[in-house]
Amino acid sequence: MARFHGILLFSALLCLVRALEASTGDADPVYRACVDQCEKTGCVGEKCFHHCKFSSDGKSIDGPWYLQEPLYLRWKQWDCLSDCRYQCMLSREEEREQLGHKPVKYHGKWPFQRVYGIQEPVAVALSALNLSMQFHGWLSFFILLYYKLPLRPDKKSYYEYTGLWHIYGILSMNCWFWSAVFHSRDVELTEKLYYSSAVTLLGFSLILAILRAFDVRDEAARVMVAAPLIAFMTTHILYLNFYKLDHDLNMKVCAIMGVIHLLVWAIWAGVTRHPSRWKLWLVVVGGGLAMLLETKDFPPYRGFVDAHALWHATTIPLTYLWWSFIRDDAEYGTSSLLKKMK
Repeated sequence: MARFHGILLFSALLCLVRALEASTGDADPVYRACVDQCEKTGCVGEKCFHHCKFSSDGKSIDGPWYLQEPLYLRWKQWDCLSDCRYQCMLSREEEREQLGHKPVKYHGKWPFQRVYGIQEPVAVALSALNLSMQFHGWLSFFILLYYKLPLRPDKKSYYEYTGLWHIYGILSMNCWFWSAVFHSRDVELTEKLYYSSAVTLLGFSLILAILRAFDVRDEAARVMVAAPLIAFMTTHILYLNFYKLDHDLNMKVCAIMGVIHLLVWAIWAGVTRHPSRWKLWLVVVGGGLAMLLETKDFPPYRGFVDAHALWHATTIPLTYLWWSFIRDDAEYGTSSLLKKMK
């Protein structure tokens, strides 16, 4: 059970995310002229930025503007240039809307409206909700195992996949945390952290799916299954972080792992007699349908909600259902093992 496929595929196709390449918007001469002018004056129309310090003749005061940024702004990389680009984008989109044109992308991104400096506020909020759902699911799983189900004499759980699901829960929460950070401010560091956490979750979920579907219990056999996949995803993460942040390659790798992961669970759901297999089917089918939103790349409604944000919303109920299946599997596995021991 590497995770509910759709949600797991979330990582897969979250991994695909958007490349920060040249787009129609930033190639617009009007937009480029606006940014150039803003860099010289620190203003877009009547809107001026307090951390872009210029004298009346257009010369920078006390050195280059990028050395004048407050420390917290430099850390967040909300600098003078970023604000110029943002304000010019809004200004240009207002002009385009009046002319009856549809929104276009700027630097690989749709024109989102910031809220308190947050780049994609709806996606951040939904990522936080997903994080809370993952925590709730993991906590309910923990309580079930150690406070409601019988334990071995050494106080360990009878369920043989306990440790794996704990790791899965931690990796899931970690991934949603970096998702919130990434959508709050998309820079190279947050992008790498988000991609790395998503690849890690996806790879581990695939390992977990194989181990659970094939009922691999022997530790040596588990190592043999996990080792090549861990080596592969480690190599891929190192490649992205220290050689080249290749979005296309990352998309292909995540998509392949995601498809294999879905197939493993789908086949197992079709052959098992697990009493809660219907939940697994709902998660697989629902997750697959939800992923269709990732293929519909449309402009954000009123500058806030795009297809990616809607996909984040669909993962919330699927996460609840997925952890419900995991708890049912823990009960089923514990019950089956106790019957064999009698």
